[in-house]
Amino acid sequence: MTADAAGPPPDTLRLFFAALPDSAAAEQFGAAVRALPSTPGARLVPAGNRHLTVAFVGAVPASQLPELVAIGHSQRAAAFSLRFDVYEYWPKPEVVVAAARVVPPALARLWEQLHRDLAALHYALTPKRLRPHVTLARKVAQAPVLQAMSPFDWRVEALSLLRSDTSGVESVYTVVDTWPLLYDAEKQ
Repeated sequence: MTADAAGPPPDTLRLFFAALPDSAAAEQFGAAVRALPSTPGARLVPAGNRHLTVAFVGAVPASQLPELVAIGHSQRAAAFSLRFDVYEYWPKPEVVVAAARVVPPALARLWEQLHRDLAALHYALTPKRLRPHVTLARKVAQAPVLQAMSPFDWRVEALSLLRSDTSGVESVYTVVDTWPLLYDAEKQ
């Protein structure tokens, strides 16, 4: 089956591994969005679409979904806290993000292991380095004047595999599966 101009074949899924904010973190990201300056043409990311991508897999045949679920299930990573402390404007994707300047060791280990497991199944992943962030606004054509961010912490306690449907005006993310992270790093 071939893809038409509207998108990938119907038996293809666009997938990524991510952490989804709990209600407390979702409130903090909402406050961060409200603090952004108004920018003509910019689209604010809806609350339900805010997430921390750990590994973007991309378009894969639906038949490969079980092996990706198995990879998620096999992760034995510790829960971690992230301090979001800066707004950043990224000109190439034209986005404003809330970023964490410090990468917790548990997140780095999860990112590395997940990327190794995916590479073993021949998934070519980008980016090649970890930049923890949550996208707040898209289609920001010009760098806005960003105020200092009021820092906040997010305790990440689960990893999810999400499906992305980009056929509409806004992307729709659906949780395929979720796995809890470990509380005691010594029990890994």
